[in-house]
Amino acid sequence: MYVIVAGGGKVGFYLAKELIEHGHEVLVVESNSRRAAEIEAELGSIVMFGAADEARVLREAGAERADLVCAVTGDDEDNLVICQVAKARFHTGRVIARINNPKNAEIFHRLGIDDTVSATEVVLSVIEQELPRQHLIPLLHLRHTDVEVVEAIVEEGSNVAGRRLRDIALPRECTVAVILRDEAAIFPQPDTPVLVGDALIAFTTSGNEAALRDALLGAD
Repeated sequence: MYVIVAGGGKVGFYLAKELIEHGHEVLVVESNSRRAAEIEAELGSIVMFGAADEARVLREAGAERADLVCAVTGDDEDNLVICQVAKARFHTGRVIARINNPKNAEIFHRLGIDDTVSATEVVLSVIEQELPRQHLIPLLHLRHTDVEVVEAIVEEGSNVAGRRLRDIALPRECTVAVILRDEAAIFPQPDTPVLVGDALIAFTTSGNEAALRDALLGAD
């Protein structure tokens, strides 16, 4: 696989290094000449000096034959432009953008960026998994949609403990897809009982998240 990594900072450097170690063909495009020289000294002649948000530079980098362009500069706007140029001008197979502000993810997806990666969201997800159980634990956000996959742990005193799934009033656009119980995954039916200790894996939208939390984690 041929991968163009736009941005040779710490993220770009270690990404390129890992990709090379996995046998991929990699080119790092870096706009700072001193940094480009440092990468070349470390990784060899896999670096190109230039601004990856310019079509000329991406053409010289071989964006037309690239399987993947990863825009990982420290600037969200630059990463968006890099991915758009690669996708629209050179029809690159796949583009991934690093974003610093998680709120930018939706507009990136609407503008055709295949995937975004946010260190902020990753760290926040880890933190939220350590929060008290009355919180829904975010597991996954489905690409190009407002759909989230969340986890809810049923504890003593919960108003859903001991009730069948059909008797739980879930908000619209919410569904319990899987129940994790005693290290087993149960694909529930309407008459499946919900027990204390169950982990409920549910699909919801951001607008219904609060209502779903109340339905699954509210106390009697």
